[in-house]
Amino acid sequence: MNTITKTAILFIAQGGYAGRFPFAPGTVGTLAAVLIYLVMMRLSPAVYLALCILLFLVGTWASDRAEALLGSKDSPSIVIDEVVGFLLAMFMLPPAWVFVVAGFFLFRVFDIIKPYPLDNLQNIRGGLGIMLDDIGAAVYTNVVLQVVAAVLNRQ
Repeated sequence: MNTITKTAILFIAQGGYAGRFPFAPGTVGTLAAVLIYLVMMRLSPAVYLALCILLFLVGTWASDRAEALLGSKDSPSIVIDEVVGFLLAMFMLPPAWVFVVAGFFLFRVFDIIKPYPLDNLQNIRGGLGIMLDDIGAAVYTNVVLQVVAAVLNRQ
């Protein structure tokens, strides 16, 4: 594998190098995702979801290869899973700061504590295993925030 390919793999897997932050790289990766979300939030739901799916596929590929390059299973510097997870957590939510902030914190909580069955998803090997627990945390976050949005909309 040439140097350009290795660099591209690590750039993607490490969320534009956000994952190289010396402490709390997952949180920094999620903060990077907030910036990406602020650009994407005005897209149509179909385009937004298509980009999320594309990022999931590319992120799965890159994180799988990054594990080998870094010599570590699910290295903390691999944060593309946090990026894609946060973007999916925010899917079809009202584009308001309260939801962005709540989404950030809820996603981080679900990603860190990994409530059942998310804890089992980490047993899947390679890039897919890296990505799936964060996708699960995104689903949990999105469901909670959709309920909150529905309740607020009724008032």
